[in-house]
Amino acid sequence: MSDAETLAWYEANAPRFAFSFGTTHSVHLDGFLDRLAPGARILELGCGTGQDAARMIERGFDLDTTDATSALIRKAKERFGVEARQMRFDELDAIETYDAVWAHACLLHVARAELPDILERIRKALRPGGWHYANYKLGDGEARDPLGRLTNFPATEWLEAIYRDAAFVIDAAEKYRGKGADGVRRDWYALTVRRG
Repeated sequence: MSDAETLAWYEANAPRFAFSFGTTHSVHLDGFLDRLAPGARILELGCGTGQDAARMIERGFDLDTTDATSALIRKAKERFGVEARQMRFDELDAIETYDAVWAHACLLHVARAELPDILERIRKALRPGGWHYANYKLGDGEARDPLGRLTNFPATEWLEAIYRDAAFVIDAAEKYRGKGADGVRRDWYALTVRRG
């Protein structure tokens, strides 16, 4: 994510975000982790306040935790003792380093034109057969949400095509209702894919 307004929102609102959304890990996390070998190396993109990272560490995985905003990195350490490093998605340059890449509720802030490049970076960072999870707010095209954050709001067909074009094999997909930090309840789409 490189959108200046979106990054600024997270920097300014990290305490509020942590209070509202930083308490329990994602409902999709344990199912994703169950696919991995014990001690697998995981890259977390967009760690937020660290609740998912804490669960991965608790389960014994080798974790590289990242976020684009220093304020959320501080919150992850304060709340869960999680050490994270600052990195935007477009700075990912690892090659066959990770068994999995976890990206909960963060790639939805990538501009649609930039998403193919980010997915290519994720694919290259994965070892052959490696796993990737991401979820997105569904919609009919890129826009700003009520908080001013850039959101790509894809349709399911568009999103699946982008992943297939990036040489991922879709293993599981789930459409569900959820509410984000903007307070809007909407359809979301969770994808679990494997490097082809």
